[in-house]
Amino acid sequence: MSMLIAAFVCIALLTISIAHFVWGFGFTWPLRDRKLLAQTVVGFTGIEKMPNRLITLAIAAISFYGSMIALAIADHDGGGVALNVVGGLIGAIFLARGVIGYTPQWQAMTAEPIFRLNDRRVYSPICLFIGLGFFTLIVLRLL
Repeated sequence: MSMLIAAFVCIALLTISIAHFVWGFGFTWPLRDRKLLAQTVVGFTGIEKMPNRLITLAIAAISFYGSMIALAIADHDGGGVALNVVGGLIGAIFLARGVIGYTPQWQAMTAEPIFRLNDRRVYSPICLFIGLGFFTLIVLRLL
């Protein structure tokens, strides 16, 4: 069961990683221009361009790292407490982002209509899924 959960978490994080990697190199896939991409995936009110490329590439690297941590936690052989702590931190970050996505303050800060729709339907739910996935993996590892 752990490997199945880890696989789903890993796939979600790898998808996030690949998208950020592509955007970090200046491509606007799957959209037509940078402004529309920024409005769709960043969403801050009045945003005109994507964040710094180094930040975007750092997110790509961190999400890739997270995907590997999910698989390592599911392995059950090694890593010890440190792996559980790292997984717990990653899970907490994703849970926090998922919950924050439903708060009025976040909705006011990220008022771009395309982002609002995607955040309610995709971004926040996937963050909750990833966060809960990490905590489930840790619990199953401890059993």
